[in-house]
Amino acid sequence: MKKYSANRISLFISAIITVLVVFILLIESLLGNYEILVFLSIPVFFILTYFIIWVFLNKFIYEKIKPLYRAIREPADRKKSMKERDEEPADVIAVAKGDIEKWTKKQIKELERLKDLEKYRKEFVGNVSHELKTPIFNIQGYILTLLEGGLDDPNINKLYLERAEKSVDRMISIVEDLESITKLESGEMTMKMEAFDIVKMTDDVFELEQMLASDRKISLEYARKPDRPVLVRGDKKRIMEVMTNLVVNGIKYGKKKGFVNIAYYDLDDNIMVEVRDNGIGIEEKDLSRVFERFYRVDKSRSREQGGTGLGLSIVKHIIEAHNQTINVKSIPDEGTTFTFTLEKAK
Repeated sequence: MKKYSANRISLFISAIITVLVVFILLIESLLGNYEILVFLSIPVFFILTYFIIWVFLNKFIYEKIKPLYRAIREPADRKKSMKERDEEPADVIAVAKGDIEKWTKKQIKELERLKDLEKYRKEFVGNVSHELKTPIFNIQGYILTLLEGGLDDPNINKLYLERAEKSVDRMISIVEDLESITKLESGEMTMKMEAFDIVKMTDDVFELEQMLASDRKISLEYARKPDRPVLVRGDKKRIMEVMTNLVVNGIKYGKKKGFVNIAYYDLDDNIMVEVRDNGIGIEEKDLSRVFERFYRVDKSRSREQGGTGLGLSIVKHIIEAHNQTINVKSIPDEGTTFTFTLEKAK
């Protein structure tokens, strides 16, 4: 980077002014024979010009640039001692220019981030409203029907009360899931770490969800079932929630006579769990958002399948609370694969 210090700028400007003035004086001296006087006055004129410009640059320009330069520096730089802050580089303009460009880029990124957060906030509020609105309106409709005479009709009073109860249960599920996510994000929900067999847990999940899988003609299977326990360390209850959510997700969005396949891979210190299905798949544009709250790839079909729309978000938070990662890959009409890691039990 070129150095444009006050000394160099002053020398450059003074030289140009001196050359111009000397040129003019030489022309005039040719008419009056003042060549000796002209050449004697050149050094004095140059020094005076240099001094005036140097004072001007330092006093009026650099003193204005330095506060601006310091104001836009990185927070870590602003924590320097006063002594260090006063020891600014001589080439303040060049350094300040570079820092201003960095600061500008940083502010642009921050504005983009805030816009994304605002967009996410609006979507989140809209989704919460939509998810709660349906059961609330259902409950309202059932209660109004009962109040308008349905309560005395034995054919509908119990039926409508049962339907109202289901809507209340759905609202409770949404609120409880939101509360779980909030606790996971804030760190209030601590993980109770213990060693357990992930294969045995998968067997339990398959057993619990076998009826749902049979209704949808989905087979629950292993890629290759290990012949001995696969011990991992984690919160058993929460990992059970993760496995159940991913298996149910594969069942609900699977094709008839399809499958949900589980596999385990040894990664030295970790075990990678793979949950794969051959269902409807997910478009590439939606993959980055599948773990967002209430985000539904196929909104109409998703609500028909039930659920709160918070399952995958909870899954992601639980895995991250274990200091592990979860990933998803998918091909539309071919299937989806979720993979997550857990610490191997010693």
